Amino acid sequence: MNRILRWYDHLTINIYWLGLNVASGSITPVILPFLVALFVPPEQKNTYLAMIRVIGLAVAMMVQPMAGMLSDRSMLRWGRRRPYIFIGTLFDVVFLVIIGASPLFVGSALDGFFQPTFGVSTAYVVLLLGIVLMQVSSNVAHGALQGLIPDLVPEDQRGRSSGVKAVMELLPSFLLIAIGPLMDHGYYWAVVGIVAAFLVGTMLITLIFVREEPLREKPTGSIRGPFLRLVALTAIFVAVTQGAIWMVRAAGGWLSAATVATQVALVGMAGLVGMAGAIFLGVYFGAWVGIGREARQQTSFIWWVINRLLFLAAVGSIQGYAQYFLADVLHIANAATMTTILLAAVGLFLLPSALIGGNLADRVGRKRLVGLSGLIAAGGTLLLLFSTNVPMVVISGCIIGIGTGLFMATNWALGTDLAPAQEAGRYLGISNLAGAGAGIVGAGIGGPMADFFNRLQPGLGYLVIFAIYGVLFLVSTATLFYVHIPASSEKRSGLV
Repeated sequence: MNRILRWYDHLTINIYWLGLNVASGSITPVILPFLVALFVPPEQKNTYLAMIRVIGLAVAMMVQPMAGMLSDRSMLRWGRRRPYIFIGTLFDVVFLVIIGASPLFVGSALDGFFQPTFGVSTAYVVLLLGIVLMQVSSNVAHGALQGLIPDLVPEDQRGRSSGVKAVMELLPSFLLIAIGPLMDHGYYWAVVGIVAAFLVGTMLITLIFVREEPLREKPTGSIRGPFLRLVALTAIFVAVTQGAIWMVRAAGGWLSAATVATQVALVGMAGLVGMAGAIFLGVYFGAWVGIGREARQQTSFIWWVINRLLFLAAVGSIQGYAQYFLADVLHIANAATMTTILLAAVGLFLLPSALIGGNLADRVGRKRLVGLSGLIAAGGTLLLLFSTNVPMVVISGCIIGIGTGLFMATNWALGTDLAPAQEAGRYLGISNLAGAGAGIVGAGIGGPMADFFNRLQPGLGYLVIFAIYGVLFLVSTATLFYVHIPASSEKRSGLV
């Protein structure tokens, strides 16, 4: 008989998600944009922000599933998952110190080497090093953490546990409201301390209160093949994205003598084609590497991954460039502070949207709600393009938050309907293309584009890339036309 888990069991199993999301919710939209702006020329900050994110996310794309596979095979006495969470967190703290120390290297004597050799300052190199190393350590913990619910929660209680997980992922929107003011006043070490405290505190709760049974039998089979496939998948995806960046830059060079309106139309179209094309090609070739010959019979699953990547690329990039938009377009003095306030306001709508969407998924159907989420987010992005003050930005952000909450509650459930039951772990692992790949595409292409158009007209770049992200939301809804639900799942997926 399955053991009935109490509310505190679900909480302790999922508590480390809070620590991870406090870290990512602080670094990506607040800490990283703020520090990059200190270390690079203003007219190139979007490009250099994109560079750090692309390199870090490419590392995450490989490390997270690798750590998950290694933890699957772990025979340590502590259990399969907690040792990786422990080690990952300890190194997180070390690498957070490197990130926090990066401003100390402004004006360093080493600039004489890094500036002529690589075109960047020593402080930027230290920041990049800290971010990349933390992507390694945090994804070691993240990859193992994903196994706790399947390992410890009976199937008939996983919905409840997944709901607690969603709350842990969304709470940082409210908890991080103090991060922005601290960054604006230069209190970097206080921010590092807050993030480290959440990571260590939630890790200790996991170690003390979660009970794992050690693996009894040593797994058979080599992991060399899966490792090599992950490396190949990452290389393919990054190569396709870099090709799209080259296409956008080439288009800008060819049209340098054209009017601003012509460049917005044609280079903007090249950017849209580049982002969407990188997603379609990257997922297509990545799926063939990850799935193999069976990919011919799994086209609906592949289109689901494309849908997920389109949406996440758009919403993640809007969040990532929000601080620069507030500073350069609306001329907000304390942009980091306003960014955290904006995220908290969005969270007020995102959390109930996710909870309501989850309850509606079985009644209305996953596919219909996923499609609706793209339309709602596109509407919020359209309003953002016409925003001339902070209240309009907050309203647009809240609309995007409603769409995002609805998407997060229903898209994953749709994927579980499409993945073959006997190989769900392997198939859903491929969806990491959408997690890390979203930033590689959205930020990797969007950052250089923003700088290109900002040189033509200050602030124009953010309007162009936000318009492209709005179209990506619409395209994500359109891709659902190619997603066909198995007969056994049609009723709960909204097709009958």
